Amino acid sequence: MSAGARAKLVRQLQMAYSAELGAGYAYRGHWRSVRDPGERDHIRQIEAEEWHHRELVGGLLRQLGGKPSPLREFIFWWIGHFIAGFCHVGGWFAPMYGAGRLERGNIVEYEDAAVFAAECGHHEMIDCLLTMAEVEWDHEAYFRSKASGHPFVRILKMWPATEPKEAIRARFAENEKRGDAVA
Repeated sequence: MSAGARAKLVRQLQMAYSAELGAGYAYRGHWRSVRDPGERDHIRQIEAEEWHHRELVGGLLRQLGGKPSPLREFIFWWIGHFIAGFCHVGGWFAPMYGAGRLERGNIVEYEDAAVFAAECGHHEMIDCLLTMAEVEWDHEAYFRSKASGHPFVRILKMWPATEPKEAIRARFAENEKRGDAVA
């Protein structure tokens, strides 16, 4: 097991753990700001999934003997609360668009963590990490579908579409086969 790969995995999980804190608080403000009951329920479910991811990532960190970064926790607590407040004054489009852009990055974050887990011999973590990437894919798809129909996308272009959800595991398997994600 490579110490460098383990260190990369711990750093990635620390970032994800704190980012989920920010996301949880941001989505709490987001669902409270929307009027449509269907959107409200969907975003509330996304919030619950982000808190669940935080629990899972915390468990993976503990398994590695790692701890959350107090500085990142502080920063993402503030970011989450700021975004939650912004959702109440930023209109409908900005939170939908912003959430989709952020979720796009979260997919990659968990895919990278799965690669790092494989590199340091923690194959038992891979399915959990790829499943979280797939859930983030669902979140990105939801917010993309909401934001893409808004007239403001003529000004703020939509980010590139994600590949189909199945590509997450296929890409990981291909990397493993090539030796990019092998312990």
